[in-house]
Amino acid sequence: MTRLSSAVRGLITALAALLAVTATSAPTRAATRPDAPKDFVALRTVDPTIIQEMRYFTPHNFVGERIDGYQQPICLLTRPTAEALHKAQLRLLRKGYTLKVYDCYRPQRAVNHFVRWAKNLDDQAMKSEFYPNVDKTRLFEDGYIAEKSGHSRGSTMDLTIVKLPAKPTRPYHPGEPLVPCYAPKGERFPDNSVDMGTGFDCFDTLAHTLDPRIQGEQRANRLLLKTTMEGLGFVNLAEEWWHYTYKPEPYPDTYFDFPVSRKSLTSGH
Repeated sequence: MTRLSSAVRGLITALAALLAVTATSAPTRAATRPDAPKDFVALRTVDPTIIQEMRYFTPHNFVGERIDGYQQPICLLTRPTAEALHKAQLRLLRKGYTLKVYDCYRPQRAVNHFVRWAKNLDDQAMKSEFYPNVDKTRLFEDGYIAEKSGHSRGSTMDLTIVKLPAKPTRPYHPGEPLVPCYAPKGERFPDNSVDMGTGFDCFDTLAHTLDPRIQGEQRANRLLLKTTMEGLGFVNLAEEWWHYTYKPEPYPDTYFDFPVSRKSLTSGH
């Protein structure tokens, strides 16, 4: 009887350990899958009117090159997020505006690219525009770069508002003179967005959504985006006026790594 009890206890212990490992490793397995879950969609299939300017597919970002994992310049999101964004777009269209997304789902390999870049202190090619007042040694400590991103869960996007009729934004030419992202709108890189006080991905406290130094039209524009989004279930990241997450998230603990590509969508949409 003692032997049997010991064997049973051993089996239970082994089973418990196996379950613990399985529970711990589940997000990792999900993150390495080659395609998206079936409830991920291309935003364009839900709302083709939202402008897409996918910055990490281009060299116009704080790294200065196309980011790993961005195989096409498209916005992928979980379906509930895309549908809520469509409702936000309808509200803004009635006021003469349109949404524009800079980034949506972001694969873990892209986040890893950011981390590698942040650790390479010799590469400061884009400092003059994106982080002119931040020492690159402080990017992790100050929270500008992290090893995980909510974007990898599929319900977070970076976006802005554009006044209609939307004028095109000229392409960025690598090597062109860089202007600080907090410079007056007429001086910094041209963007067809309304004036939000800073450009997108500005590593500066002026990018904090409710920074008291941002007043007048700039503050009104930020609040228009904030109230529109929050009225439909989105939550703003206080340190970035452009960053919103739809709640509740379908995948609150999973960081996916499939590429940003139509081929990643498993249901053919």
